[in-house]
Amino acid sequence: MSSDPWGRVDETGTVYVRTAEGEQVVGSWQAGSPEEALAYFERKYEGLVVEIGLLERRVKTTDLSSKDALTAIAHLREQVDAHHAVGDLDALRTRLDALTTRVEARKEERRAQKARQAEEAREAKEKLVAEAEELAGSEQWRAAGERLRALVDIWKGLPRLDRKSDDELWHRFSHARSAFSKRRKAHFAALDAQREQARQRKEKLVTEAQALSGSTDWGATAARYRELMQDWKAAGRAQREHEEDLWQRFRAAQDVFFQARGEVFAERDSEQRENLTKKEELATEAEKLLPVTDLKAARSAFRSLNERWDAIGHVPRDARARVEGRMRAVEQAIQEAEEAEWRRTNPEARARAAGLTGQLQDAVDALRADVEAARAAGNTAKAEKLEKELAGRQALLDQALKGLQEFGG
Repeated sequence: MSSDPWGRVDETGTVYVRTAEGEQVVGSWQAGSPEEALAYFERKYEGLVVEIGLLERRVKTTDLSSKDALTAIAHLREQVDAHHAVGDLDALRTRLDALTTRVEARKEERRAQKARQAEEAREAKEKLVAEAEELAGSEQWRAAGERLRALVDIWKGLPRLDRKSDDELWHRFSHARSAFSKRRKAHFAALDAQREQARQRKEKLVTEAQALSGSTDWGATAARYRELMQDWKAAGRAQREHEEDLWQRFRAAQDVFFQARGEVFAERDSEQRENLTKKEELATEAEKLLPVTDLKAARSAFRSLNERWDAIGHVPRDARARVEGRMRAVEQAIQEAEEAEWRRTNPEARARAAGLTGQLQDAVDALRADVEAARAAGNTAKAEKLEKELAGRQALLDQALKGLQEFGG
């Protein structure tokens, strides 16, 4: 009989392994010596050690699924429990038990992680749905449309939930996208209709602008072109492929008219500038009549200048008030000289002025005497009141005396 610490071979060739539960039959060996039998079954034991070590390493360092790991453990446990090897089988069982515990723990950890990921995915999809439903009412058509497309890509990258939850959220998400698409389609359909109306309106404006391009009624036509421009702006934009062509045609018609008007006005402006030069010369000649020393000669000379003035014609509008003002100033000075001469030579007016002056002088003298009397009597209040009245009458007297002097008196 032969033996070692973990097994033995009896005289019949039966091989045994020692375990915590006692000896277990490993098998029968008839092909050689007992030592060879023990060596054979010890090699089988070493093979189990290697397999268990490899499995432990795979569990520790790879993403081996819990199911595959447990299957492998069960397979190895069957081999250990079959007692077809000689060695510390109890130690192998202990390692398998520890490995099972580790796999179960990782399985539970993965289950918890999967649950967390599912909850995170649910929350993420609910946020996507909420944002999509908010965007469904947006009128920022381009930005909202791009964002909804981006949300679809984000959705595709998220894990699936349970079928019911995933379907319900997807239905809301899809409904929001459809609602936005319908609103956008309706908006652009209405916009297309508006642009078609604008195109038709602008076609009419172009036609009228072209019909007016040859007009020589400068004022009325220019005013009508301004109205057409306002109508153009109010009509809105036509389709992109028509808008630029319509505008070029409309603008070209205006350019024809305004170029022709500009040429006419340029010729007119040149003539009016020449007229201005002539009128400025006349105004300078008229200003030499001042101050008036010979009223009759000044009046005759100004009348002649005025006739020449009227024959000259229009001057530029921005210079009209200035040059006409110079002539009016001369005319007014001559008129004032005439009025002064008339007052000086009118005996009735002189008599009236002298009479008024005498009356005012008498009133002033009387008031001055009343003031002196009131002060002599000590009636200060009355004196002050009379002095105010005296000042007013004195001012009137001074004015009357000045007018009398104009009559040479």
